[in-house]
Amino acid sequence: MSDWRLADLPEYAFPRMRALLKGIEPGAPVLNLSIGEPKHPFPDFIREVLASSVDGYSQYPPNDGTPELREAAWSWLQRRYGLPETLVDPHAQIVPVNGTREGLFNAGVVTIPESKNGKRPLVLMPNPFYQCYVASTLANGATPVFIPATRDNTFVPDFAGLSEDVLAQTAAIYLCAPANPQGSVVTKDSWVRLLIAAQTHDFVVIADECYAEIYDKEPPVGILEAALQIAKDQSSDEIFEHLLAFHSLSKRSNLPGLRSGFVTGGKKIMQRFRLLRAYGGAPSPLPLYAAATAAWNDDAHVAANRELYRAKIDFAESLFQDRLGFFRPPGGFFLWLDTSQAGLTGEEATVKLWREGGIQVLPGQYLSRDMGAGDPGLPPGAETPFNPGAAYIRVALVHDQETTEKALTAVNQILF
Repeated sequence: MSDWRLADLPEYAFPRMRALLKGIEPGAPVLNLSIGEPKHPFPDFIREVLASSVDGYSQYPPNDGTPELREAAWSWLQRRYGLPETLVDPHAQIVPVNGTREGLFNAGVVTIPESKNGKRPLVLMPNPFYQCYVASTLANGATPVFIPATRDNTFVPDFAGLSEDVLAQTAAIYLCAPANPQGSVVTKDSWVRLLIAAQTHDFVVIADECYAEIYDKEPPVGILEAALQIAKDQSSDEIFEHLLAFHSLSKRSNLPGLRSGFVTGGKKIMQRFRLLRAYGGAPSPLPLYAAATAAWNDDAHVAANRELYRAKIDFAESLFQDRLGFFRPPGGFFLWLDTSQAGLTGEEATVKLWREGGIQVLPGQYLSRDMGAGDPGLPPGAETPFNPGAAYIRVALVHDQETTEKALTAVNQILF
């Protein structure tokens, strides 16, 4: 199908990595640090909830989830972000999704029009980025625009500072915060500025906040907090129609296999999201809804989970110090290491770590795209093509403390 909208997509990141390493024998027992799949234990009560809810498999589950799940999600949002109880109607403005990747992909259907001000719509995203963003953009007939997320901008592009022409053609912006892969966070002032730009130019900010509960020192500000401030200043809830906020249990509760998350936003935009899911949604079985309800209602296991990640970040900081461009990520559980300091590209470092240590990491360029002259946000003086991930590897700190320390020590020894 030569006219298929997704024909220009490259191979997905992990098949590309496997192809890179194919035929190369690992130098030690394999340890996979390439994928962000939590290996910490999930809370024990999940087993009990699933067992007691097993009869639910005999029923078709509702697309909108159960009332208990929607209320649990809204209660968590109130606790996590200090939101007033009356801000959101959980039965109209919260919709569960079968994993946030599904929801983030479908966000393009909800937010991207056929044209924007007479032109093909643009969808902006950081570069590097979560790969489903660009697939959704292309599938819905829009043009992806990649804005570099580099050390110079603390890995958070200034979308609101782009030209009026670009913003006028923009239909949506995808933004992950804390970011995958760098762990960068968005300040409240930056969220406010971006939302004001969205309101001014009539686009939607799609906030991928799946790492919101995995943070280091301070809980990151959420987009809903910023929207609430704007709503108070304007004495209007209209700003909420310019956002979709996604949250997940995969990282928060170590339940990636549950495939459970939710999305929230303004009443009108959520009505569109609910309509889409009524036709093409993939609801979870009732026992999984019950497990998700229990997980959102408990915060103790989340605090314990954060401490496990914090200890591994402590070790990484003591080990690398200023090597490989190490910086302590304020959120998430990835290290974004600059292999140019070892005289290697990210791909070269990936091969070296595999061949000498059996360690599997992900080349940063598999999470990013080349940029050319004239692309918005291109750093001054940058050689083109410019790829902001080419000199990096992403290292996932998902294993237990002992395994992680052993792996990071090997990374340090092999690359230096």
